[in-house]
Amino acid sequence: MAKAQLTFEDIDVTVTVPAGSRVIEISDKVNSGIIYGCREGDCGTCMMRVVSGWQNLSEPSVLEDRILREHFAGRHFRLACQAQVLGGEVVVRPS
Repeated sequence: MAKAQLTFEDIDVTVTVPAGSRVIEISDKVNSGIIYGCREGDCGTCMMRVVSGWQNLSEPSVLEDRILREHFAGRHFRLACQAQVLGGEVVVRPS
């Protein structure tokens, strides 16, 4: 199974994760400061900034894109409950 490196900048922790892992699942395990309210991509509380590795994440769904636009999120913001790490290296931090 393919692996990826996911770094949580707020706590300076890097973990190796299976490709396809959702950022929020890993955030829970390492106690990052990314918070969430629903895990369904409909509330926006788990918004995070992608510091690097944007291209190594899944594409935003229509729902996620709508929520990001409603919150006036910039280009490098994603919802941790929706973003999947596909490979390579990704660095994130709470927004």
